[in-house]
Amino acid sequence: MKASVSEIKELMSATGVGMMECKKALEEAEGDREKAITILRERGLASQSKKSSRVAAEGIVTAVVEGNKGAVVEVNIETDFAANNDEFKAFVANVAKTVIEKAPADVEALKKEIISGGDKTVEETLQDLFIKIRENMVIRRFERLEGVLVPYVHGNGRIGVIVKLDTDLGDKAFEVGKDCALQVAAMNPSYLSKETVPASVIESEKNIVIAQMNEDPKMANKPDQVKAKIAEGKLGKYYTENCLLEQAFVKSDVFDGTVGKYVEHAAKQLGGSITVAQFVRFERGEGIEKKADDFAAEVAAMAGLK
Repeated sequence: MKASVSEIKELMSATGVGMMECKKALEEAEGDREKAITILRERGLASQSKKSSRVAAEGIVTAVVEGNKGAVVEVNIETDFAANNDEFKAFVANVAKTVIEKAPADVEALKKEIISGGDKTVEETLQDLFIKIRENMVIRRFERLEGVLVPYVHGNGRIGVIVKLDTDLGDKAFEVGKDCALQVAAMNPSYLSKETVPASVIESEKNIVIAQMNEDPKMANKPDQVKAKIAEGKLGKYYTENCLLEQAFVKSDVFDGTVGKYVEHAAKQLGGSITVAQFVRFERGEGIEKKADDFAAEVAAMAGLK
């Protein structure tokens, strides 16, 4: 059968798929719109499978708090252009809400949940979105928290942070939490405090300092116990670089000292107690190795010249 223009337009509107693909699907489905959508989804899934080897290192990191529950979520896509698609942005926001509402154990469990505000699973919604955007998308990771939470998103979704506070000040502590979240985003600490640094990391840092001393002619002949003591002393620099509460507060015009001292000072000024209990920081694409595409070679391959 031949599909009518109105039928093709309706299917295009419903799926976001191009005219010729919609026409072919309708003709194959003999005018059955729902069957045509299924055919397009199946073709979309097949295309997505082919594209799954392409690196999705762009995307959005978001941090969302609703009441005393929050989530930091990273969803990746192939290009920054597609990451700015309004439907992709809405999908990421709804994924974060789903994490908050359903508290899934991991990404695989999340995919099986009905997405917030919808009637399909997260995985099915992602597949539908793929048909429209035609780029590989990956729900990479999330972390869910409960308590007094302060979110911060930097750089149009490049970095997402949530800071958890223990406080008796309620909303009065929000600005302090925001300042700490800004610090986490800017300085990327690995640990909350020096007490939370694993013993194995401390031992490794000591060994690095000792190895450096062994390479230094002025230090190499010193007794091992002296080197160990010097290494212990040099751990202070490691703490100030890698532990949030030991870092110099970036808003030095507000407070000149460490983040830990700033929090103590702010709590005293507000007449209560504030402790930074936890933080989560995701940066878009961190740890993902991007493929350096040779555009000329890709075009040549598509044209059958290579």
